[in-house]
Amino acid sequence: MAEGLPLTIPHAAALAARRWGDAPALVEHGETWSFNELWARCRAAASALLARGVEKGDRVAIWAPNSREWIVAAVGLMTCGATLIPINTRLKGHEAGDILRRTHSRLLFTVKGFLDIDYPALLAAEDLPELAETVLLDSEFSEFVASGNGADDPAVAAAFDALTPDIVSDMIFTSGTTGAPKGVMMTYGRVIPQCEVWIENTGLSRGERYLIVNPFFHSFGFKVGWVASLIAGAVMYPLAQFDVKEVIRLIEQERINFFPAPPTVFQTLLAERERHPFDCSSLRGGTSGSTTVPPILIERIRSELGMQDITTAYGMSEYTVITSCRRGDPADVIANSVGCALPGTEVKIVDPGGQEVPRGDTGEIWVRGPSVMLGYLDDPVATAEAIDGNGWLHTGDVGTMDETGYVRITDRLKDMYISGGFNVYPAEVEALLSRHPAIATVAVVGIPDERLGEVGKAFVILRPDMQVDQQDLLAWAKDNMANYKVPRSVAFVADFPRNAAGKVLKDKLRD
Repeated sequence: MAEGLPLTIPHAAALAARRWGDAPALVEHGETWSFNELWARCRAAASALLARGVEKGDRVAIWAPNSREWIVAAVGLMTCGATLIPINTRLKGHEAGDILRRTHSRLLFTVKGFLDIDYPALLAAEDLPELAETVLLDSEFSEFVASGNGADDPAVAAAFDALTPDIVSDMIFTSGTTGAPKGVMMTYGRVIPQCEVWIENTGLSRGERYLIVNPFFHSFGFKVGWVASLIAGAVMYPLAQFDVKEVIRLIEQERINFFPAPPTVFQTLLAERERHPFDCSSLRGGTSGSTTVPPILIERIRSELGMQDITTAYGMSEYTVITSCRRGDPADVIANSVGCALPGTEVKIVDPGGQEVPRGDTGEIWVRGPSVMLGYLDDPVATAEAIDGNGWLHTGDVGTMDETGYVRITDRLKDMYISGGFNVYPAEVEALLSRHPAIATVAVVGIPDERLGEVGKAFVILRPDMQVDQQDLLAWAKDNMANYKVPRSVAFVADFPRNAAGKVLKDKLRD
């Protein structure tokens, strides 16, 4: 581990307090907490948890939107040596109940008022014999914290001193598109160094104001969100959900510098700025996910939003950040790739037999390095399928690598469809269609066809004040891509079904 890096996430909070003390650490609802105050609140929460018998190896879940209380609860439980179980706020009661049962979670932090959802009520019919207590972050948390012995509780110091990098820090559950969601076990020794590498790559620095709209139950909002802020000394601005007017208000009034988000968020901001110009001169940079990003979008983010340091990156729950573009890369490179392997990480593209393919050829992306997950919870078979005997993580993602080592995601193995004997990768078709001047963004899926097996269907969101009909768009597509890639039909939609991380739910599009 690099010299000077904190051993664990609680160590990151403690080190930030020592380094930066009364400097601002977190701003929410107009109230600012310093690094000292944040760490004191985390220790007080840990005391309350210790008083309830929470100890090393226990699992404590958080099922709630982004908030300062989320961070305090997370660092508090981690300080006790417990493992964080972040639960997706989009899940229904039986899905969350399944995760709580499988992790044997003994305490749950949740909310009652987010988007008018009563989360505890969703669990009313669930059999959860090991869940001893549910605490509402939005109404009961202060009382809960006060039930402990405070920030200076000697038991907290003793628990903190027992923390080591090999403790399981968290378990994020995968989306479960191929069956029951799998719990990805990570340790602090896998998380912290990768956060540091990401910080160096993005240039996130002390005092920068970081707007975190990516959800905390996802690595994007959690590990390279608030954890990275603690390590870098950035000021966190947690946002419970994306609201374009609130985001613009924060950018203007709080002078936000750094803002990672899915491409759709930037498209929304650009569309709003066309209608109602706003001051975004404070913005420096951010990162976007590994979905298709048209080059024109990168150029507009730089020229119209002023985010010169915008990059794309590729990561997954099983390996937090795998590749990233570099600041200053050309727009077409950022749009058409997810960058090259970060320092300390190896990436290769392989054929079905596991042999590395020539540069430029398509294959499965494999990754190896210090941040490969420990394994899947209670699933040695799935773990062995994902991580081979040489330590390579088989990502299940399809892509290519060019001569410079830059990787392009073609698609998920399962998302590829075969049309008339040809392999069709939807991400490639989406990238091609995105060049059409009327298209803001597009998602392509394969649908059954009696003659060809499967054919493409494109779901299209148009840019503001732009129009094109299906016939003209398909004619344009035939002029701009191989015929087997051309979708056979188009649906014009206002938005796509998405999960809380902004990822398009293609299974719902197929349905």
